[in-house]
Amino acid sequence: MALPTSSQGKRMTGQPSLPAHSLAVAFLLPLGVVPLTADDKTQATADQIRIEATRRNDDPIGHPLPLAAHWNTGATPPGDTFDPQYQLQLIEQGHHVMPFLTMPSPGPLPKKMDYWERAVKRAAELHLPFALIASQWESMLTYDKAYLELPEDKNPNVVDVDGKVLKQVDPFGPIDPWRKAGKLWGASEGMSKLVEWYPDPPKVLLISNNEHAKLAWTDVGKAKRYVDQYGGIARDDDFKRQVVADGWIERYRAMIGAFRDGLTGDKWKQNAIFIGYDAFGPPHFARMGGWREYSLYVPGRIDISPLIWDGGSPSFYTHNWNASTDYTVWSPQVEAMNWVFMQEEALKTNSQFWFELGTWDGSVDQRNDKRRFYLGRGQAYDADRYGGMVQYGMWLTRPRSVREFRGWTERRSLQGQYFLAVVEAVDRVYANDVLTRFWRQGRLVANTAHEHPYQAKVPEEYKDKPRWFGLDTNVDPPRPWGTGTELPVFALALTLGQAGEREWLVYAHAPLGVRDGVKVTIPGYEEVTVSVPPQGVFYHVLEKTHEARAIAVPKLPPPPKKPEKDILDTL
Repeated sequence: MALPTSSQGKRMTGQPSLPAHSLAVAFLLPLGVVPLTADDKTQATADQIRIEATRRNDDPIGHPLPLAAHWNTGATPPGDTFDPQYQLQLIEQGHHVMPFLTMPSPGPLPKKMDYWERAVKRAAELHLPFALIASQWESMLTYDKAYLELPEDKNPNVVDVDGKVLKQVDPFGPIDPWRKAGKLWGASEGMSKLVEWYPDPPKVLLISNNEHAKLAWTDVGKAKRYVDQYGGIARDDDFKRQVVADGWIERYRAMIGAFRDGLTGDKWKQNAIFIGYDAFGPPHFARMGGWREYSLYVPGRIDISPLIWDGGSPSFYTHNWNASTDYTVWSPQVEAMNWVFMQEEALKTNSQFWFELGTWDGSVDQRNDKRRFYLGRGQAYDADRYGGMVQYGMWLTRPRSVREFRGWTERRSLQGQYFLAVVEAVDRVYANDVLTRFWRQGRLVANTAHEHPYQAKVPEEYKDKPRWFGLDTNVDPPRPWGTGTELPVFALALTLGQAGEREWLVYAHAPLGVRDGVKVTIPGYEEVTVSVPPQGVFYHVLEKTHEARAIAVPKLPPPPKKPEKDILDTL
Protein backbone atom coordinates (compact mmCIF):
# COMPACT_ATOMS: atom_id res chain seq x y z
CA MET A 1 0.00 0.00 0.00
CA ALA A 2 1.30 3.48 -0.80
CA LEU A 3 1.85 5.62 2.26
CA PRO A 4 1.17 9.31 1.47
CA THR A 5 2.19 12.14 3.76
CA SER A 6 -1.46 13.11 4.12
CA SER A 7 -4.67 13.25 2.16
CA GLN A 8 -4.05 16.90 1.23
CA GLY A 9 -0.25 16.86 1.10
CA LYS A 10 -0.07 18.93 4.31
CA ARG A 11 -0.73 18.64 8.02
CA MET A 12 -3.68 19.91 10.01
CA THR A 13 -2.18 21.74 12.94
CA GLY A 14 -4.86 24.21 13.96
CA GLN A 15 -8.30 23.73 15.46
CA PRO A 16 -11.00 22.69 12.98
CA SER A 17 -13.85 25.01 12.14
CA LEU A 18 -16.18 22.11 12.90
CA PRO A 19 -16.41 20.42 16.31
CA ALA A 20 -13.97 17.52 16.47
CA HIS A 21 -16.77 14.94 16.52
CA SER A 22 -17.99 16.30 13.18
CA LEU A 23 -14.57 16.00 11.59
CA ALA A 24 -14.99 12.40 10.45
CA VAL A 25 -18.37 13.24 8.94
CA ALA A 26 -16.84 16.16 7.06
CA PHE A 27 -14.14 13.95 5.60
CA LEU A 28 -16.74 11.41 4.51
CA LEU A 29 -18.89 13.91 2.59
CA PRO A 30 -18.57 13.85 -1.19
CA LEU A 31 -15.72 16.06 -2.38
CA GLY A 32 -16.79 16.89 -5.90
CA VAL A 33 -16.52 13.68 -7.88
CA VAL A 34 -13.32 12.46 -6.22
CA PRO A 35 -13.94 9.37 -4.06
CA LEU A 36 -12.41 9.27 -0.59
CA THR A 37 -9.49 6.84 -0.44
CA ALA A 38 -8.43 4.59 2.41
CA ASP A 39 -5.46 6.88 2.99
CA ASP A 40 -7.79 9.90 3.27
CA LYS A 41 -9.75 8.08 5.97
CA THR A 42 -6.56 7.15 7.81
CA GLN A 43 -5.44 10.78 7.79
CA ALA A 44 -8.88 11.92 8.93
CA THR A 45 -8.67 9.62 11.96
CA ALA A 46 -5.09 10.72 12.64
CA ASP A 47 -6.25 14.34 12.54
CA GLN A 48 -8.97 13.61 15.09
CA ILE A 49 -6.49 11.87 17.37
CA ARG A 50 -4.08 14.80 17.14
CA ILE A 51 -6.74 17.45 17.69
CA GLU A 52 -8.07 15.76 20.83
CA ALA A 53 -4.61 14.92 22.18
CA THR A 54 -3.50 18.53 21.89
CA ARG A 55 -6.74 20.11 23.06
CA ARG A 56 -6.38 21.94 26.37
CA ASN A 57 -8.31 20.76 29.41
CA ASP A 58 -9.89 24.20 29.63
CA ASP A 59 -10.87 24.47 25.96
CA PRO A 60 -14.23 26.31 25.71
CA ILE A 61 -15.60 23.44 23.62
CA GLY A 62 -15.46 21.25 26.73
CA HIS A 63 -13.70 18.04 27.71
CA PRO A 64 -11.30 16.64 25.09
CA LEU A 65 -12.59 13.37 23.65
CA PRO A 66 -10.82 10.23 24.91
CA LEU A 67 -8.17 8.10 23.20
CA ALA A 68 -7.46 4.38 23.57
CA ALA A 69 -4.01 3.11 24.51
CA HIS A 70 -2.17 0.18 26.09
CA TRP A 71 0.70 -0.68 28.43
CA ASN A 72 1.80 -3.65 26.29
CA THR A 73 3.96 -2.09 23.58
CA GLY A 74 4.46 -5.25 21.52
CA ALA A 75 8.24 -4.96 21.63
CA THR A 76 8.83 -8.63 22.47
CA PRO A 77 9.00 -11.04 19.51
CA PRO A 78 7.55 -13.16 18.05
CA GLY A 79 4.24 -11.76 16.74
CA ASP A 80 0.74 -11.93 18.21
CA THR A 81 1.34 -8.76 20.21
CA PHE A 82 -0.11 -5.26 20.52
CA ASP A 83 2.73 -4.04 18.31
CA PRO A 84 2.92 -0.85 16.19
CA GLN A 85 1.75 -2.76 13.12
CA TYR A 86 -1.49 -3.65 14.90
CA GLN A 87 -1.90 -0.16 16.35
CA LEU A 88 -1.61 1.46 12.93
CA GLN A 89 -4.07 -1.02 11.45
CA LEU A 90 -6.61 0.05 14.07
CA ILE A 91 -6.06 3.69 13.14
CA GLU A 92 -6.49 2.81 9.45
CA GLN A 93 -9.83 1.26 10.38
CA GLY A 94 -10.88 4.56 11.96
CA HIS A 95 -10.27 3.76 15.63
CA HIS A 96 -9.07 6.45 18.02
CA VAL A 97 -5.87 4.87 19.28
CA MET A 98 -2.82 6.88 20.34
CA PRO A 99 0.24 4.79 19.39
CA PHE A 100 2.31 3.39 22.25
CA LEU A 101 5.93 2.27 21.97
CA THR A 102 8.67 1.15 24.32
CA MET A 103 11.02 3.96 25.31
CA PRO A 104 14.66 3.46 24.23
CA SER A 105 16.88 2.95 27.28
CA PRO A 106 19.98 5.00 28.13
CA GLY A 107 23.23 3.78 26.66
CA PRO A 108 24.38 2.88 23.16
CA LEU A 109 21.94 2.75 20.27
CA PRO A 110 20.10 -0.60 20.25
CA LYS A 111 21.38 -2.88 17.49
CA LYS A 112 17.86 -3.33 16.11
CA MET A 113 16.01 -0.04 15.74
CA ASP A 114 13.51 -1.44 13.24
CA TYR A 115 10.77 -1.65 15.90
CA TRP A 116 10.94 2.13 16.33
CA GLU A 117 12.04 3.37 12.92
CA ARG A 118 9.15 2.27 10.75
CA ALA A 119 6.48 3.10 13.30
CA VAL A 120 7.89 6.52 14.21
CA LYS A 121 8.34 7.49 10.55
CA ARG A 122 4.76 6.47 9.80
CA ALA A 123 3.55 8.46 12.83
CA ALA A 124 5.49 11.44 11.45
CA GLU A 125 3.76 11.11 8.07
CA LEU A 126 0.36 11.14 9.77
CA HIS A 127 1.52 13.75 12.30
CA LEU A 128 0.28 11.55 15.14
CA PRO A 129 0.90 12.05 18.83
CA PHE A 130 2.25 8.97 20.56
CA ALA A 131 3.49 7.56 23.88
CA LEU A 132 6.83 6.11 24.94
CA ILE A 133 6.62 3.78 27.92
CA ALA A 134 9.52 2.96 30.24
CA SER A 135 10.06 1.09 33.48
CA GLN A 136 11.30 3.45 36.23
CA TRP A 137 13.71 6.20 35.21
CA GLU A 138 15.17 6.45 38.72
CA SER A 139 15.79 2.69 39.01
CA MET A 140 19.37 3.13 37.76
CA LEU A 141 20.07 4.99 41.01
CA THR A 142 19.66 1.66 42.79
CA TYR A 143 20.53 -1.03 40.26
CA ASP A 144 23.62 0.64 38.82
CA LYS A 145 26.58 -0.01 41.11
CA ALA A 146 28.02 3.35 40.09
CA TYR A 147 25.27 4.91 42.24
CA LEU A 148 24.56 2.16 44.78
CA GLU A 149 28.20 2.01 45.91
CA LEU A 150 28.74 5.76 46.22
CA PRO A 151 29.83 7.08 49.63
CA GLU A 152 27.04 7.99 51.99
CA ASP A 153 27.07 11.74 51.31
CA LYS A 154 26.65 11.15 47.55
CA ASN A 155 24.46 8.05 47.58
CA PRO A 156 20.82 8.59 46.48
CA ASN A 157 19.66 5.41 48.24
CA VAL A 158 18.45 4.99 51.82
CA VAL A 159 21.14 4.53 54.45
CA ASP A 160 19.70 2.92 57.57
CA VAL A 161 20.60 3.91 61.12
CA ASP A 162 23.25 1.16 61.16
CA GLY A 163 24.95 2.58 58.08
CA LYS A 164 23.73 -0.09 55.64
CA VAL A 165 22.72 1.05 52.14
CA LEU A 166 19.24 -0.20 51.21
CA LYS A 167 18.00 -0.76 47.68
CA GLN A 168 15.46 2.03 47.69
CA VAL A 169 15.75 5.70 46.89
CA ASP A 170 15.73 8.29 49.66
CA PRO A 171 13.70 11.55 49.71
CA PHE A 172 16.45 13.04 51.90
CA GLY A 173 19.40 11.98 49.75
CA PRO A 174 21.50 14.08 47.36
CA ILE A 175 19.67 15.49 44.34
CA ASP A 176 22.47 15.57 41.77
CA PRO A 177 22.21 11.82 40.95
CA TRP A 178 18.55 12.34 40.07
CA ARG A 179 19.52 15.02 37.56
CA LYS A 180 22.16 12.75 36.06
CA ALA A 181 19.63 9.92 35.67
CA GLY A 182 17.12 12.19 33.95
CA LYS A 183 19.75 13.55 31.59
CA LEU A 184 20.87 10.03 30.62
CA TRP A 185 17.32 9.10 29.62
CA GLY A 186 16.58 12.30 27.70
CA ALA A 187 19.90 12.48 25.85
CA SER A 188 20.17 8.78 25.05
CA GLU A 189 21.20 7.79 21.53
CA GLY A 190 17.89 5.99 21.06
CA MET A 191 15.82 9.04 22.00
CA SER A 192 17.96 11.24 19.77
CA LYS A 193 17.27 8.89 16.87
CA LEU A 194 13.52 9.19 17.40
CA VAL A 195 13.89 12.99 17.34
CA GLU A 196 15.76 12.70 14.04
CA TRP A 197 12.97 10.60 12.49
CA TYR A 198 10.13 12.71 13.90
CA PRO A 199 11.39 16.20 14.82
CA ASP A 200 8.00 17.88 15.33
CA PRO A 201 5.49 15.63 17.14
CA PRO A 202 2.39 17.53 18.34
CA LYS A 203 2.50 15.67 21.67
CA VAL A 204 4.60 12.90 23.18
CA LEU A 205 3.61 11.14 26.38
CA LEU A 206 6.73 9.99 28.24
CA ILE A 207 5.41 7.44 30.70
CA SER A 208 7.16 5.91 33.70
CA ASN A 209 5.95 2.69 35.30
CA ASN A 210 6.71 4.58 38.53
CA GLU A 211 7.01 1.58 40.83
CA HIS A 212 10.63 1.77 41.97
CA ALA A 213 11.31 0.94 45.61
CA LYS A 214 11.39 4.08 47.71
CA LEU A 215 11.40 4.97 51.39
CA ALA A 216 7.88 4.88 52.82
CA TRP A 217 6.94 7.67 55.20
CA THR A 218 6.04 5.04 57.80
CA ASP A 219 9.69 3.86 57.78
CA VAL A 220 11.48 7.18 58.23
CA GLY A 221 12.54 6.22 61.74
CA LYS A 222 14.86 3.63 60.16
CA ALA A 223 16.50 6.11 57.78
CA LYS A 224 19.71 7.74 59.00
CA ARG A 225 19.28 11.03 57.13
CA TYR A 226 15.79 11.57 58.54
CA VAL A 227 16.88 10.63 62.06
CA ASP A 228 19.92 12.91 61.85
CA GLN A 229 17.77 15.83 60.74
CA TYR A 230 14.49 15.31 62.62
CA GLY A 231 14.83 12.34 64.98
CA GLY A 232 15.62 14.30 68.09
CA ILE A 233 12.07 15.70 68.28
CA ALA A 234 8.81 13.77 68.37
CA ARG A 235 6.97 14.28 65.10
CA ASP A 236 3.40 13.46 64.14
CA ASP A 237 2.34 11.55 61.04
CA ASP A 238 1.35 14.66 59.11
CA PHE A 239 4.84 16.05 59.59
CA LYS A 240 6.45 12.82 58.37
CA ARG A 241 4.22 12.70 55.31
CA GLN A 242 4.91 16.37 54.62
CA VAL A 243 8.71 16.14 54.67
CA VAL A 244 8.77 12.90 52.69
CA ALA A 245 6.41 14.38 50.10
CA ASP A 246 8.45 17.57 49.82
CA GLY A 247 11.57 15.47 49.31
CA TRP A 248 9.99 13.53 46.47
CA ILE A 249 8.68 16.69 44.84
CA GLU A 250 12.16 18.19 44.73
CA ARG A 251 13.91 15.06 43.46
CA TYR A 252 11.38 13.98 40.85
CA ARG A 253 11.14 17.52 39.52
CA ALA A 254 14.93 17.58 39.21
CA MET A 255 14.96 14.27 37.31
CA ILE A 256 12.11 15.23 34.97
CA GLY A 257 13.58 18.67 34.33
CA ALA A 258 16.92 17.13 33.40
CA PHE A 259 15.15 14.57 31.19
CA ARG A 260 13.43 17.37 29.29
CA ASP A 261 16.66 19.36 29.01
CA GLY A 262 18.41 16.29 27.62
CA LEU A 263 16.00 15.93 24.69
CA THR A 264 17.68 17.10 21.50
CA GLY A 265 14.68 18.53 19.67
CA ASP A 266 12.99 21.83 20.50
CA LYS A 267 9.53 20.47 19.64
CA TRP A 268 10.15 17.48 21.86
CA LYS A 269 11.14 19.73 24.75
CA GLN A 270 8.02 21.80 24.15
CA ASN A 271 5.46 19.05 23.48
CA ALA A 272 6.59 16.19 25.73
CA ILE A 273 4.61 15.57 28.90
CA PHE A 274 5.75 13.30 31.73
CA ILE A 275 3.26 10.83 33.16
CA GLY A 276 3.57 8.42 36.08
CA TYR A 277 1.68 5.20 36.64
CA ASP A 278 -0.56 5.59 39.71
CA ALA A 279 0.55 9.22 40.00
CA PHE A 280 -2.77 10.34 41.41
CA GLY A 281 -4.73 10.49 44.65
CA PRO A 282 -5.63 7.38 46.64
CA PRO A 283 -8.72 5.52 45.36
CA HIS A 284 -8.89 3.76 48.74
CA PHE A 285 -9.63 7.13 50.39
CA ALA A 286 -11.75 6.45 53.53
CA ARG A 287 -12.27 2.76 52.70
CA MET A 288 -10.48 1.66 55.87
CA GLY A 289 -9.21 3.40 58.97
CA GLY A 290 -5.58 3.11 57.95
CA TRP A 291 -5.97 4.60 54.46
CA ARG A 292 -3.59 7.49 55.23
CA GLU A 293 -0.71 5.08 55.80
CA TYR A 294 -0.80 4.36 52.07
CA SER A 295 -0.94 7.99 50.97
CA LEU A 296 0.97 11.25 51.27
CA TYR A 297 -2.09 13.22 52.37
CA VAL A 298 -1.47 16.28 54.50
CA PRO A 299 -4.05 18.93 55.40
CA GLY A 300 -4.66 21.05 52.33
CA ARG A 301 -3.28 18.50 49.86
CA ILE A 302 -4.60 15.05 49.04
CA ASP A 303 -1.72 14.11 46.71
CA ILE A 304 1.60 15.43 45.40
CA SER A 305 1.35 14.09 41.83
CA PRO A 306 0.23 17.35 40.13
CA LEU A 307 3.26 19.05 41.71
CA ILE A 308 5.62 16.54 40.05
CA TRP A 309 4.03 15.08 36.96
CA ASP A 310 2.27 16.47 33.90
CA GLY A 311 -0.19 13.61 34.18
CA GLY A 312 -1.11 10.43 35.99
CA SER A 313 -2.36 6.98 35.02
CA PRO A 314 -4.18 5.60 38.09
CA SER A 315 -5.39 2.01 38.33
CA PHE A 316 -9.05 1.33 37.58
CA TYR A 317 -8.30 -2.33 38.30
CA THR A 318 -9.93 -5.36 39.84
CA HIS A 319 -6.60 -6.51 41.26
CA ASN A 320 -5.87 -10.22 41.37
CA TRP A 321 -4.20 -9.84 44.79
CA ASN A 322 -7.09 -8.31 46.74
CA ALA A 323 -10.83 -8.82 47.23
CA SER A 324 -12.03 -6.10 44.86
CA THR A 325 -14.49 -7.10 42.14
CA ASP A 326 -16.62 -5.38 39.53
CA TYR A 327 -19.89 -6.19 41.34
CA THR A 328 -19.34 -5.20 44.98
CA VAL A 329 -18.88 -2.02 46.99
CA TRP A 330 -15.15 -2.71 46.94
CA SER A 331 -14.91 -2.11 43.21
CA PRO A 332 -13.17 0.27 40.81
CA GLN A 333 -16.53 1.89 40.08
CA VAL A 334 -17.05 2.87 43.72
CA GLU A 335 -13.42 3.68 44.51
CA ALA A 336 -13.06 5.94 41.47
CA MET A 337 -15.83 8.20 42.74
CA ASN A 338 -13.15 9.51 45.10
CA TRP A 339 -11.17 10.71 42.09
CA VAL A 340 -13.80 13.29 41.14
CA PHE A 341 -12.89 15.74 43.91
CA MET A 342 -9.22 14.82 43.50
CA GLN A 343 -9.39 15.75 39.81
CA GLU A 344 -10.75 19.16 40.79
CA GLU A 345 -7.88 19.63 43.23
CA ALA A 346 -5.30 18.45 40.69
CA LEU A 347 -6.55 20.87 38.05
CA LYS A 348 -6.33 23.77 40.49
CA THR A 349 -2.65 22.89 40.96
CA ASN A 350 -1.93 22.05 37.30
CA SER A 351 -4.67 23.11 34.88
CA GLN A 352 -3.34 20.92 32.08
CA PHE A 353 -2.84 17.76 34.13
CA TRP A 354 -3.33 14.73 31.85
CA PHE A 355 -5.61 12.29 33.68
CA GLU A 356 -5.77 8.91 32.01
CA LEU A 357 -7.59 5.81 33.19
CA GLY A 358 -5.59 2.60 33.52
CA THR A 359 -7.81 -0.48 33.19
CA TRP A 360 -7.33 -4.17 34.01
CA ASP A 361 -9.56 -7.09 34.91
CA GLY A 362 -7.00 -8.92 37.08
CA SER A 363 -6.40 -11.62 34.50
CA VAL A 364 -2.96 -13.18 34.96
CA ASP A 365 -1.57 -16.68 34.48
CA GLN A 366 -1.50 -17.42 38.20
CA ARG A 367 -3.71 -19.19 40.72
CA ASN A 368 -5.23 -15.89 41.84
CA ASP A 369 -6.36 -14.98 38.32
CA LYS A 370 -9.50 -12.84 38.68
CA ARG A 371 -11.38 -14.53 35.87
CA ARG A 372 -10.74 -17.85 37.61
CA PHE A 373 -12.10 -16.27 40.79
CA TYR A 374 -15.35 -15.34 38.99
CA LEU A 375 -15.61 -18.76 37.36
CA GLY A 376 -15.31 -20.38 40.79
CA ARG A 377 -18.44 -18.43 41.76
CA GLY A 378 -20.36 -19.60 38.72
CA GLN A 379 -19.99 -16.29 36.88
CA ALA A 380 -19.16 -15.70 33.23
CA TYR A 381 -16.55 -13.04 32.55
CA ASP A 382 -16.08 -11.86 29.00
CA ALA A 383 -15.05 -8.75 27.09
CA ASP A 384 -18.59 -7.33 27.22
CA ARG A 385 -18.63 -7.41 31.02
CA TYR A 386 -15.16 -5.87 31.14
CA GLY A 387 -16.20 -3.16 28.70
CA GLY A 388 -19.20 -2.30 30.87
CA MET A 389 -16.95 -1.66 33.86
CA VAL A 390 -14.42 0.33 31.81
CA GLN A 391 -17.16 2.49 30.36
CA TYR A 392 -18.46 3.32 33.84
CA GLY A 393 -15.03 4.59 34.84
CA MET A 394 -14.78 6.60 31.65
CA TRP A 395 -18.05 8.46 32.10
CA LEU A 396 -17.38 8.99 35.79
CA THR A 397 -13.96 10.63 35.29
CA ARG A 398 -13.82 11.56 31.56
CA PRO A 399 -10.11 10.80 31.12
CA ARG A 400 -7.84 12.02 28.32
CA SER A 401 -6.92 8.44 27.48
CA VAL A 402 -7.85 4.91 28.55
CA ARG A 403 -4.77 2.68 28.85
CA GLU A 404 -5.34 -1.02 29.28
CA PHE A 405 -2.80 -3.09 31.18
CA ARG A 406 -1.55 -6.51 30.12
CA GLY A 407 1.83 -8.04 30.96
CA TRP A 408 4.61 -7.69 28.41
CA THR A 409 4.41 -11.42 27.51
CA GLU A 410 0.62 -11.44 27.02
CA ARG A 411 -0.66 -12.41 23.58
CA ARG A 412 -3.21 -10.53 21.55
CA SER A 413 -4.88 -13.77 20.46
CA LEU A 414 -5.83 -14.35 24.10
CA GLN A 415 -6.37 -10.80 25.38
CA GLY A 416 -7.06 -8.74 22.26
CA GLN A 417 -10.85 -8.87 22.58
CA TYR A 418 -10.59 -7.09 25.93
CA PHE A 419 -8.57 -4.26 24.43
CA LEU A 420 -11.11 -4.00 21.64
CA ALA A 421 -13.78 -3.47 24.30
CA VAL A 422 -11.77 -0.45 25.47
CA VAL A 423 -11.37 0.79 21.88
CA GLU A 424 -15.09 0.38 21.31
CA ALA A 425 -15.94 2.35 24.46
CA VAL A 426 -13.68 5.18 23.26
CA ASP A 427 -14.92 5.15 19.67
CA ARG A 428 -18.59 5.41 20.56
CA VAL A 429 -17.94 8.79 22.20
CA TYR A 430 -17.05 10.05 18.71
CA ALA A 431 -19.71 8.07 16.86
CA ASN A 432 -22.85 9.46 18.50
CA ASP A 433 -23.64 13.17 18.69
CA VAL A 434 -25.51 12.83 22.00
CA LEU A 435 -22.57 11.04 23.62
CA THR A 436 -20.12 13.58 22.19
CA ARG A 437 -22.15 16.49 23.53
CA PHE A 438 -22.47 15.02 27.02
CA TRP A 439 -18.78 14.07 27.15
CA ARG A 440 -17.84 17.62 26.22
CA GLN A 441 -20.26 19.59 28.36
CA GLY A 442 -22.22 17.29 30.66
CA ARG A 443 -22.18 17.83 34.42
CA LEU A 444 -21.80 14.73 36.56
CA VAL A 445 -24.84 14.26 38.82
CA ALA A 446 -24.14 13.71 42.52
CA ASN A 447 -26.57 11.57 44.50
CA THR A 448 -26.86 13.52 47.75
CA ALA A 449 -29.46 11.15 49.17
CA HIS A 450 -26.61 8.96 50.40
CA GLU A 451 -23.05 9.24 51.58
CA HIS A 452 -20.26 7.42 49.84
CA PRO A 453 -19.97 4.02 51.59
CA TYR A 454 -16.30 4.76 52.42
CA GLN A 455 -16.41 7.00 55.49
CA ALA A 456 -13.39 6.02 57.60
CA LYS A 457 -11.51 9.03 58.98
CA VAL A 458 -12.54 11.51 56.30
CA PRO A 459 -10.56 14.75 56.80
CA GLU A 460 -12.72 17.71 57.75
CA GLU A 461 -11.83 19.62 54.59
CA TYR A 462 -13.31 16.87 52.38
CA LYS A 463 -16.46 16.00 54.34
CA ASP A 464 -18.66 18.19 52.17
CA LYS A 465 -17.13 17.17 48.84
CA PRO A 466 -19.56 15.23 46.61
CA ARG A 467 -18.25 11.66 46.50
CA TRP A 468 -21.31 9.53 45.72
CA PHE A 469 -22.49 9.43 42.11
CA GLY A 470 -24.19 6.04 42.02
CA LEU A 471 -27.87 6.45 41.20
CA ASP A 472 -30.53 4.71 43.29
CA THR A 473 -32.23 1.71 41.67
CA ASN A 474 -35.03 -0.60 42.74
CA VAL A 475 -32.58 -3.53 42.82
CA ASP A 476 -30.17 -1.92 45.30
CA PRO A 477 -29.54 -3.97 48.46
CA PRO A 478 -30.66 -2.44 51.78
CA ARG A 479 -28.21 -0.08 53.46
CA PRO A 480 -25.82 0.15 55.23
CA TRP A 481 -23.38 -1.42 52.79
CA GLY A 482 -20.12 -3.16 53.58
CA THR A 483 -17.20 -3.56 51.18
CA GLY A 484 -18.49 -7.02 50.19
CA THR A 485 -22.08 -5.93 49.50
CA GLU A 486 -23.12 -6.96 46.00
CA LEU A 487 -24.51 -4.26 43.70
CA PRO A 488 -26.59 -5.73 40.84
CA VAL A 489 -26.58 -2.49 38.80
CA PHE A 490 -24.19 0.46 38.64
CA ALA A 491 -25.74 3.64 37.23
CA LEU A 492 -24.67 7.26 36.87
CA ALA A 493 -25.88 10.34 35.02
CA LEU A 494 -24.63 13.53 33.42
CA THR A 495 -26.91 16.50 32.88
CA LEU A 496 -27.23 19.51 30.57
CA GLY A 497 -29.55 22.51 30.56
CA GLN A 498 -31.63 24.28 33.17
CA ALA A 499 -34.86 23.37 34.98
CA GLY A 500 -37.71 22.74 32.58
CA GLU A 501 -35.33 22.08 29.67
CA ARG A 502 -32.96 19.64 31.33
CA GLU A 503 -31.69 16.49 29.71
CA TRP A 504 -29.68 13.63 31.15
CA LEU A 505 -27.43 10.91 29.85
CA VAL A 506 -27.90 7.85 32.05
CA TYR A 507 -25.34 5.06 31.85
CA ALA A 508 -25.85 1.73 33.60
CA HIS A 509 -24.28 -1.71 33.54
CA ALA A 510 -25.10 -4.99 35.29
CA PRO A 511 -21.93 -7.07 35.80
CA LEU A 512 -23.68 -10.33 36.73
CA GLY A 513 -26.17 -10.50 33.88
CA VAL A 514 -29.01 -8.66 32.14
CA ARG A 515 -31.47 -6.87 34.42
CA ASP A 516 -34.79 -5.91 32.83
CA GLY A 517 -37.24 -3.37 34.19
CA VAL A 518 -34.71 -1.61 36.40
CA LYS A 519 -36.05 1.64 37.84
CA VAL A 520 -33.28 4.24 38.09
CA THR A 521 -33.92 7.45 40.05
CA ILE A 522 -32.43 10.63 38.63
CA PRO A 523 -31.85 13.05 41.55
CA GLY A 524 -34.19 16.02 41.36
CA TYR A 525 -36.25 14.46 38.60
CA GLU A 526 -38.00 11.09 38.46
CA GLU A 527 -37.52 7.38 37.83
CA VAL A 528 -36.74 5.95 34.43
CA THR A 529 -37.18 2.28 33.59
CA VAL A 530 -34.29 0.68 31.74
CA SER A 531 -32.98 -2.69 30.63
CA VAL A 532 -29.36 -3.11 31.71
CA PRO A 533 -26.87 -5.61 30.17
CA PRO A 534 -23.32 -6.38 31.38
CA GLN A 535 -21.77 -4.34 28.57
CA GLY A 536 -23.74 -1.27 29.61
CA VAL A 537 -26.43 0.88 28.06
CA PHE A 538 -27.03 4.61 27.54
CA TYR A 539 -30.37 6.36 27.84
CA HIS A 540 -31.05 9.94 26.77
CA VAL A 541 -33.68 11.43 29.10
CA LEU A 542 -35.59 14.60 28.20
CA GLU A 543 -37.37 16.59 30.89
CA LYS A 544 -39.61 18.47 28.49
CA THR A 545 -41.20 15.36 26.97
CA HIS A 546 -40.48 12.88 29.79
CA GLU A 547 -38.89 10.54 27.26
CA ALA A 548 -36.11 8.06 27.97
CA ARG A 549 -34.57 6.84 24.73
CA ALA A 550 -31.99 4.08 24.52
CA ILE A 551 -29.01 5.16 22.44
CA ALA A 552 -27.99 2.73 19.73
CA VAL A 553 -24.23 2.46 19.52
CA PRO A 554 -22.29 0.87 16.66
CA LYS A 555 -20.21 -2.26 17.07
CA LEU A 556 -16.58 -2.46 16.04
CA PRO A 557 -15.74 -3.93 12.65
CA PRO A 558 -13.84 -7.22 12.83
CA PRO A 559 -10.33 -6.81 14.28
CA PRO A 560 -7.55 -6.43 11.72
CA LYS A 561 -6.09 -9.69 10.49
CA LYS A 562 -2.43 -10.27 9.84
CA PRO A 563 -1.91 -8.80 6.34
CA GLU A 564 -0.16 -10.64 3.54
CA LYS A 565 2.32 -7.77 3.49
CA ASP A 566 3.45 -5.62 6.39
CA ILE A 567 1.88 -2.15 6.05
CA LEU A 568 5.17 -0.68 7.26
CA ASP A 569 7.33 -2.48 4.67
CA THR A 570 7.24 0.45 2.26
CA LEU A 571 8.97 2.81 4.69
